[in-house]
Amino acid sequence: MVESIGDSLDRALESAFTRRPPQSAQAQMKYLVKQLKGTRAVAQALGISQRTVERYVKGQLKRPRQDLRGRMEREVKKRWQPQVRAKAKQKAASTDGLIVSTRARFGFTAAPGTTDDARIRDITQALPPQFADRLFTAKEHGATEQQLQQIAAEGLAQMYFRANNTRAHGLGVEFTDVEHIDIEL
Repeated sequence: MVESIGDSLDRALESAFTRRPPQSAQAQMKYLVKQLKGTRAVAQALGISQRTVERYVKGQLKRPRQDLRGRMEREVKKRWQPQVRAKAKQKAASTDGLIVSTRARFGFTAAPGTTDDARIRDITQALPPQFADRLFTAKEHGATEQQLQQIAAEGLAQMYFRANNTRAHGLGVEFTDVEHIDIEL
């Protein structure tokens, strides 16, 4: 399974949590009912019946199927500690930036007569706050994975390949075939 930049951004924000999210199915369901203000909304969000939600809340059901367990965990984490998540985004976008570790195919376009064929590279690079801001803003506004990759490629091109624009001016970088990507705050 190829990892997405959007998922990696979510995991990076989860690392800022100060408390663990609810672990049991009953606690997760109670949390979702409280956040979504009712069992009907939770049932729609999870793709299950309202009665099933009620049975988890009462503790009559305890072990969800694996696919439902995954959906419940994702929905809880999406809503868990919104202020902590917002502070982490703000700090990354204003002062700290991000660290991107990736294994992907990088190719280049440069001045006529020079070329470098695309090849798989392992790169770990700190990106400045403006790229963190662009990535989080784009994700919030529903950017596609391709658009997020383009922003990450611009950041890696500037910081890694052009050494913060001190060399290799005009070098265009293509970022494709992402095998692995991990983003940290």
